Amino acid sequence: MIDVQNLSFSYAGFPGMALRGITLAMPKGQLCSIVGPNGAGKSTLCYALSGFIPHFYRGVLKGTVRVSGLDVAESSLGELAGAVGIVVQNPFNQITGARFTVFEEVAFGLENLGVPRDEIISRVAESLALTGLDSMHDQSPFALSGGQQQRLAIAAMIAMRPAVLILDEPTSQLDPIGTREVFGVLRRLAADQHTTIVLVEHKLEWVAAYSDRVIAIVRGQIVADGTARDVLTSDLIEEIGVGSTRLTRAARLARAQKLVDSQAALPVTLVQTIDFFEQKDR
Repeated sequence: MIDVQNLSFSYAGFPGMALRGITLAMPKGQLCSIVGPNGAGKSTLCYALSGFIPHFYRGVLKGTVRVSGLDVAESSLGELAGAVGIVVQNPFNQITGARFTVFEEVAFGLENLGVPRDEIISRVAESLALTGLDSMHDQSPFALSGGQQQRLAIAAMIAMRPAVLILDEPTSQLDPIGTREVFGVLRRLAADQHTTIVLVEHKLEWVAAYSDRVIAIVRGQIVADGTARDVLTSDLIEEIGVGSTRLTRAARLARAQKLVDSQAALPVTLVQTIDFFEQKDR
C-alpha cells in the first residue's frame, strides 16, 4: 500500500537534509505511528507520502514514494486525493469556509468528486457518527471548539474513503476523552475498512495501546522500527528525547529496586503492566 525507497529531501532555501535515505513499506490495514523529537522530519515524511512534497513544498527530492500504486512525484495532487488523505495539526487550516454547516463541510470534497447525492448523504452521516459529531451536523464549523474542529477534519477525510490516511498530531487539541474517541475511530478504520494509517503522535500511552507498528525518526533517518513494545521500551528512545510511557517508567523503577524479575520485558500497555508486576508472585 505504501512503498518508500531511499527517500531523501531538502527544502528549497534551507540547508541540510530533512529526510535521509528513508526506506519503508506499509501493508493494507496497518496503523503505524511515527515518533521522534521536534524537527526530526516527521511532518516532512507526511508531506512526502501525501504528495505535498514535491507538488507544494519545493526542494530536492531523491528516491521514490508509491502510495496505493501511484508514484507520488509523477501523479498530480488531484489524482492522489482519491488514494490518500491527510489531516494536519491545525484543523482550522483544513476548514474550507465554503460551506455553512458541519454536514456540508464534510460533504464538500465528495461533491467536488461528483459522488452521487445519496452516497454523499450516507458517507457523511457515517463519518459524523464515527467521529461523534452527528449531533452537531447543522452547526457552523467555526462555532466548534478546537477539538471538535479536529474531529471535523478527520470526518471530512474519512468520508473520502482514502486507501491511506495520514494524520499529523491529530489529537494535539483534544482532551483525554476526545483523544480516546479519535484513536478508537482510527483503530476501527484500520481493522474494519482496511485503511492504512500513518500517525504522527506524541501521546505515547495511546500510541502504545493502538498501534500495530511504531517507527522512530531522528534527524530525518529511521532509527527504530517494530512493535510498540520493542520501540517504546528501548534505551534509544529515551536517549533521543522521545521519552517513555508512565507504565514503562514505573516498571523500570520497580526493576531497578528489584521488586520484579529483572529479565522481564518492560510493558507499554496496562495489560502488559499488570502481567509485569504479577511476575513477582510467581
